Amino acid sequence: MSTFIQLHLLTAYAPSNLNRDDLGRPKTAVMGNSDRLRISSQSLKRAWRTSDCFYQSLSDHIGVRSRRFARDWVYDPMDKHGISEKIAKESAIKIAGQFGKVKNEKAPKDPLTNVEIEQLVHISNDEQQAIASLVKLLISEKRVPTDDEVKLLRKQNSSVDIALFGRMLADSPAFNVDAACQVSHALGVSSVTIEDDFFTAVDDLNNKEHDAGSAHLGERGFASALFYTYICISRDLLLDNLNGDEALVEKTLKALTESAAKVAPSGMQNSFASRAYTSYLLIEKGTQQPRSLAVAYFNPIRSQDMVNDAITRLEQQLDKFDQVYGQCADDRYKLNIESGEGTLAAALTFVAQK
Repeated sequence: MSTFIQLHLLTAYAPSNLNRDDLGRPKTAVMGNSDRLRISSQSLKRAWRTSDCFYQSLSDHIGVRSRRFARDWVYDPMDKHGISEKIAKESAIKIAGQFGKVKNEKAPKDPLTNVEIEQLVHISNDEQQAIASLVKLLISEKRVPTDDEVKLLRKQNSSVDIALFGRMLADSPAFNVDAACQVSHALGVSSVTIEDDFFTAVDDLNNKEHDAGSAHLGERGFASALFYTYICISRDLLLDNLNGDEALVEKTLKALTESAAKVAPSGMQNSFASRAYTSYLLIEKGTQQPRSLAVAYFNPIRSQDMVNDAITRLEQQLDKFDQVYGQCADDRYKLNIESGEGTLAAALTFVAQK
C-alpha cells in the first residue's frame, strides 16, 4: 500500500493582498455560506519552489518552467559566439519544438517571438544539461542540430519540483510526470470583508505654489485571515518520480515542509510586509486513505482567540474522524507555537523518516 504524508497548517497573515484576482482584489471563496479569504495552490507552490529555503537544499535538482527557454538557452549563446542568425534561429526553433508547439505569429514585433513555444513547459535539470551540451556542440561545429540530436526529452528525472508537482506535455505524453504532491487552496477559517486602501503619491519636487495636489491617486484591496492549508504527498510516487533516490526524497520532504511553514507568497509584500511563519503544523504519516480537515472550518470561527480556537477545532475534528473511521494515521507530529509544543527541526526529521 502507498504511504501518504499529510501536512495541516494554520498560518495567520496580517492585512495583505498576497494573491490577486483579475481585478486586483484579494482572492476569495465561499465556504459554509460565508466569504473566506483565499490563496491559490498555484501561488503557494510557486512561492515554495522558488524560495531560498528550497534552493539552499536542492539547487542542483530544480527545474525551470518557461516558454522562452530556446531564446535564452539556444539562440542567445549561439548569437554571442558569432553563429549566423539563420543557423541560430533555426536551431532554437527545432529544439523548442521538442517541448511544445512553436509560436507562428505573422510579422511579430519581436522577430525572436517565433522561437518561443505557446505554453509554459517545465524543463528538468537533466534536460537543461542536455540542451546546454547540444548547444555547445552546435557552436563548435557551426551548424543546425539533426533530428536525432533534438530528442532532448528525458524520462529520467531528478528535478524535485517536477517530481512533486508533475508535468504535462500534450504532444509527448510519454514524458508526463504524475504529481506526487497535492496542495489545497489556503482558506481563511473566519468570514472576511475586503477593505480598500486609498493612497496618494506625493511629488517630492512639488512646492505647492502652483499645484497642491498629489502626483498619483490609487486604491488597492486588502484583508487579513488565519489560513488553513492542507498538503498531501504520496511518498512512494515521489520516490518513483526521483528514480528511487531515497536521500533526495528525504531532502525534498524537508525542504517542502520548511518552505510551507516559513515562506509567504510574494504578492504586494513591499506594500504590506505580511510575512508569517505557521502557528500550527500537524504532520501525519500512514497508509490510510488521505483526508483533509477543512470541514472543521465550514462554520466560520467568530471569537477573540482565533488561533487557539482554530487549533482546538482542528484537533477535535481529527478525533472525530479517528473515532468513526479508526486511526486515520500511523504516526503524527505536532508543532504548536501557542503552547510551545514541538520544534521545526524535529518536524523536519519526522517528515523525512520512512
